[in-house]
Amino acid sequence: MGHREAERVASEARWRKPPRSLDSPYAEPALGYIALVNRRLLTDDDLALRPSGGNRNPWLREALADEGNPPPNPPLTGSTDAEVVIVGGGYTGMWTAYRLLELDPQRRVMLVEMDVCGGGPSGRNGGFVNGWWDELALLRDLFGGEQALACAREVARSVTEIGAWCERHGIHADFRHRGMLTVSTTPLHDGAWDSSIDAARHLGVGDAFRGLSSEEVAERCRSPLFRGGALMADAGTVQPARLARGLRAVCAARGAVIHEGTRVRRLRREGSTVRVITESAEGDGEVRAGQVVLAINAWAAGWRPFRRSLVTWSSWMVRTEPIPDLIDERLGWTGGESIVDARFTVHYFHVAADGRIAFGAGGGRPGYDGRIGRSFVDDLAAGRRAAAGFRHIFPQLADVRLSDMWGGPIDVAADHLPRFGTLAGGRVHFGLGYSGNGVAPSHLGGRILAALALGSVEPITRLPIVGEVPSRFPPEPFRYAGARVLREALIRREDGEEEGRRAGWVLRELTRLPRRLGYRLGPES
Repeated sequence: MGHREAERVASEARWRKPPRSLDSPYAEPALGYIALVNRRLLTDDDLALRPSGGNRNPWLREALADEGNPPPNPPLTGSTDAEVVIVGGGYTGMWTAYRLLELDPQRRVMLVEMDVCGGGPSGRNGGFVNGWWDELALLRDLFGGEQALACAREVARSVTEIGAWCERHGIHADFRHRGMLTVSTTPLHDGAWDSSIDAARHLGVGDAFRGLSSEEVAERCRSPLFRGGALMADAGTVQPARLARGLRAVCAARGAVIHEGTRVRRLRREGSTVRVITESAEGDGEVRAGQVVLAINAWAAGWRPFRRSLVTWSSWMVRTEPIPDLIDERLGWTGGESIVDARFTVHYFHVAADGRIAFGAGGGRPGYDGRIGRSFVDDLAAGRRAAAGFRHIFPQLADVRLSDMWGGPIDVAADHLPRFGTLAGGRVHFGLGYSGNGVAPSHLGGRILAALALGSVEPITRLPIVGEVPSRFPPEPFRYAGARVLREALIRREDGEEEGRRAGWVLRELTRLPRRLGYRLGPES
């Protein structure tokens, strides 16, 4: 970003076009869309299942029911002021508010959220509270060994601290610290984790991420597809919406002023303050603040400073009816580990506290030009891909009914790592780019953003993930076209590899192209 452009952004960071809610459909370019769903794997009940769409996902329905289904907090109307305004009521925004109030309970902190707190990715994700030891090779290649260890240790600390925080505040979010398995489902994926295992060993943390034989994997969970794997101890699971709503309750109790149903239209720098201009069903509002934190996840792709730093993609989930006895008898999956496969269009799954398997699939529909519309939450083809993934991996559960299907947008960065920083002018701070793994890193992100808002220099603000706006993707329409072609090529390649077919030259070259262009997207070989 050039000097003049940075100054202009700092004086008025705004939407490039009016923001669109999930309830407002938009027209996508007429480029066609390939469903890529193996319908042969789906049962009649699977085919009858429909996405939650504009309704609340099941995680959030449960969490809101725990509270007696309260109405949202009133939106912001009129004019007011605050020391720090946080835009976004997900994990990042609320961990930032929590940290600011932990340091100074008298600080005037306001949080504005366009839906309800926990209504976005923080309340509908897969519930994985992951460390970064499985990313250690990437971290080392980008930042060097010492900084890679610093990043991984801080995220591992966040895994532990989230569990301790839940216990300390009486938040019943079903947190379990049981580790994560990465498994291979095809010979072509065997050893996909070796580079990070080698990095861990060379950096003196070999126990953080270690390989498992096929027999050791089967002792933890049985699937006819599972081969070898790797185990990361610093990982857990959580009911994500209960964690988000618990954060909301604690922040409110500590004095945070929370306005829901409030959309930010524009930021405008005025001398020593930033004017945050909002709109809601109740009318317009504004708040003047000394510092502003943008914690808006995939919606950051619609803001001018970040629109070329992110690609918006959707990720989809299904879950079974409660089947605790069958999970034990047929899968032997009793240790509580979460599991991911080694695909880039990843499958991720864990057993929830109520005995359901929650199963997700990445590689959903990409977004165009930062727009997030109804297609992100009402994509039947993407939901069926998740259902087909479950049926493929666990054929021994063919008689088990899937009860829910839901999905939504995530933000994907060029190197698959989040970034935190400050825009020119020093008063607007950002956190973005979690790329589908944000539960634990957002806790670290909240600590970082609180420090940046306070102008505090700490070891965490010196981490290499703190600094400038992330690397840039190509402009539209090339970004959308490239993301869609890559998605469909990856799905075709990885589905074929699981069925024992080696991809042809053209397909292999298409999926390798992003890495050759410097992006950490797609397979390495």
